[in-house]
Amino acid sequence: MTDIDKHMGADGSLEGRVFRPSSVEEIAEAVELALDYRGDVTLGLLSGEFIVGYLFSRQAKGETPSCEFFPQDKSVPRTIPYSEIASIAFTGEDTASGKSWEAWASKKESERRAEAERVEADARARGYL
Repeated sequence: MTDIDKHMGADGSLEGRVFRPSSVEEIAEAVELALDYRGDVTLGLLSGEFIVGYLFSRQAKGETPSCEFFPQDKSVPRTIPYSEIASIAFTGEDTASGKSWEAWASKKESERRAEAERVEADARARGYL
């Protein structure tokens, strides 16, 4: 399992970080981080191409490890072999940065209460309560 804490910036996010893996293991680790990241990444390929998008899946084992990537400018995903990756930059906004489980749970509880009050008011207006 990846030790994500050693890769995070001071704000607890990977946003703005750039990884230039020098081994298959480092590529696999960077891909795992990108897979968990809730924002776009920029892949620098050995060909010199840079593609921006969302990494959504990977096949880390097997003869040719690869990742599945939705480029920003295309409507179909692209399969990219690990062996073609020169760098992974966390360039998109980390939509989860600074947000905690507690904040999410509190928001959802507030939404549930508001919905229950709306349903109760509707039932009273119809004479069911």
